[in-house]
Amino acid sequence: MVDIDKLTKETISKGGLLAVLYFDMSAQSKDGLQQLGAALVQKILETPGVVYAMGEIEEPIENEGLFSCPVEVKVLTRSLASLAKICGNHAPFSVELKRPDEIKLTVDQAHDLLMGISLNNYELKKLILEKVYKGEQLLQFRKQVQNRMELSKKVLEG
Repeated sequence: MVDIDKLTKETISKGGLLAVLYFDMSAQSKDGLQQLGAALVQKILETPGVVYAMGEIEEPIENEGLFSCPVEVKVLTRSLASLAKICGNHAPFSVELKRPDEIKLTVDQAHDLLMGISLNNYELKKLILEKVYKGEQLLQFRKQVQNRMELSKKVLEG
């Protein structure tokens, strides 16, 4: 059996973070909320850099046939970049950092964090624009995406 306290201390000593993420979920039934909550925790667990995640679903409130409740997910990540990726992908309404008391980043870690945020925003923008653009606009946008990929390759090759 895994000692969660020991695992948490070891991970934090190597740059990890322990956080509580708060989400608001809605579904047509109480069972649906349980399934959504479990799926959310599973998705978070699949995020690279996540050591563990545990979810707690509050008692649902029913309003005109729709059930809603807050979901609290305690997550231990190996880095701030991993935690930022979770926040970018799942949009909690609040984040509470539990440990450590202070976060120090190397330039490489800051670079990874900022690139992760940039990539996440770009993917979201791309998804939205591909849904909105039609015909010639869509073709032009796809050319821009291709040009961006080629430019990125050149920059990385240095």
